[in-house]
Amino acid sequence: MNKAFKFRIYPTKEQEELLSKTFGCVRFVYNKMLSDRISHYNETGESLNNTPAQYKKEFEWLKEVDSLALANAQLNLNKAYKNFFRDKSIGFPKFKSRKNNHRSYTTNCVNGNIKLDDGYLTLPKLKAVKIKQHRMVPDDYKLKSVTISKTPTGKYFASILYEYEKHIELAKPEKFVGMDYSMKELFITSDGISAEYPRYYRLSLEKLKKEQRKLSKCEKGSNNRNKQRLKVAKFHEKVANQRKDFLHKTSKQITNAFDGVCIEDLSMKGMSQALNFGKSVSDNSFGTFVSMLDYKLKEQGKQLVKIDKWFPSSKMCSACGQIKDALSLSDRTYHCEHCGLSLDRDYNASINIRNEGMRILSA
Repeated sequence: MNKAFKFRIYPTKEQEELLSKTFGCVRFVYNKMLSDRISHYNETGESLNNTPAQYKKEFEWLKEVDSLALANAQLNLNKAYKNFFRDKSIGFPKFKSRKNNHRSYTTNCVNGNIKLDDGYLTLPKLKAVKIKQHRMVPDDYKLKSVTISKTPTGKYFASILYEYEKHIELAKPEKFVGMDYSMKELFITSDGISAEYPRYYRLSLEKLKKEQRKLSKCEKGSNNRNKQRLKVAKFHEKVANQRKDFLHKTSKQITNAFDGVCIEDLSMKGMSQALNFGKSVSDNSFGTFVSMLDYKLKEQGKQLVKIDKWFPSSKMCSACGQIKDALSLSDRTYHCEHCGLSLDRDYNASINIRNEGMRILSA
């Protein structure tokens, strides 16, 4: 299994300059390779298999940075092409903009060139970088790669990927819970409990609007604009950290309490576009929550059951199974005309999701 640990690093001024060069070289190689592939295909109708090494003679400054970082840029481009040919809706590979304030590159561990010891992370070309290691890594974990990133607020982080062996015994599913997505509370369980998501983005929206208005009035390229940009970025970073903290704690509580978790396999991107609820859908990050649930359940040998998105969980009566086709989105209370059941719409759906998940596992 693979597991990544994310730590904050504190590079010196010289190391920051080298990191900036590496970010730029990785972006340049990616864009150059993509441009040459497009030109070669337009001229010959054939694909081009180019590598970063062939550009080092023409652009000698590429030799100053880590070669493995450039090699990973090639792998990322190849992956983007494969994803495009696998599913055209993903879109053709796009050029990377230098205006993007979130930058990163990945390097691999080869012959012990990367080490984490005594509060320092040793990296190729960069040497020893001070690191804040807030949790210990088991000795039997094998280091595979490191991704260095810089946030829009100017902070540097290192995501260290480890490989480890672990024998996981499948837990006997006894306690099940169904969870129906709720735009306001994040989810409602089949036990009638809601997550009561605080909606961090909505809480800070007024202050954020005020700071963004100030940013729009600043002159482009000025120091005041950069200071204001950092202030806005810190607002967004705080909201993201609050949201991630809430999702981690909530997913951990559910993982410890149940053996099987049943949810609908929803497309959050499609939902935000179709219903024009983009802000609300993005604010609660239900897709991220499901990803956290998935890997935490797997680590304990438990199961996440995904129900087909076309399953009529909201329209089906959880008591008699009668389907009510005339149910609209504005109807927040489900009333069954067949058996007389009346309860909250989302609560009724979560019970149906739990029952369907149990049926799938038993089959």
